[in-house]
Amino acid sequence: MLSELLRGGVDVAGLLTTTNAANDRVAMHGVRRSLVAAQAAAAGLPLEVVGLPHPCPNGAYEEAFLAAVERSKEAGVTHIAFGDLHLEDIRDYRVDLLKGTGVEPLFPLWCGAEGTPALSRAMVGGGLRAVVTCVDPKQLDAAFLGRTYDESFLDDLPAGVDPCAENGEFHTLCTHGPCFAEPLSVRVGERVDRGGFLFADVLPA
Repeated sequence: MLSELLRGGVDVAGLLTTTNAANDRVAMHGVRRSLVAAQAAAAGLPLEVVGLPHPCPNGAYEEAFLAAVERSKEAGVTHIAFGDLHLEDIRDYRVDLLKGTGVEPLFPLWCGAEGTPALSRAMVGGGLRAVVTCVDPKQLDAAFLGRTYDESFLDDLPAGVDPCAENGEFHTLCTHGPCFAEPLSVRVGERVDRGGFLFADVLPA
């Protein structure tokens, strides 16, 4: 997404993420905050981390997110970009959430469900690499956990699995990309089953 914004001439002010305050990790990805900070440093951008309580009712999420939006607006931010691809209900939710804030949403990767195969190949062809940090075993075999997101990974995905995981089949940590001054050096550690999802603990190498 960052590459697409920069190609479009957008002046990117920084990166925004949310974490589970109880374990200091990005919630569904299971990624350590330190690695997200390393991504931001590699991209040469400031990072704002919004800590969420655990468990986190939707009202608490919205309150924390909108407070971050207000801080961003005071700093001169006019738009917030989201990586959504084709889920209309999620897009509508984000649009509604930002109504009245004075900050507009952007969806630079929106391509429809039919566009994700081409998008995934274009990302990998452009130098993006990632590590699969979480798998929903109801949608994808556990053998994909911890694998590198590359051409081989895409070739091996079974039919019916979105190659960009828009349906939550898997989650990743990006380690290489055209916006990174240098790639992240990581290793895959312990694998655990938590709440019906499989997580791989990715660590700095």
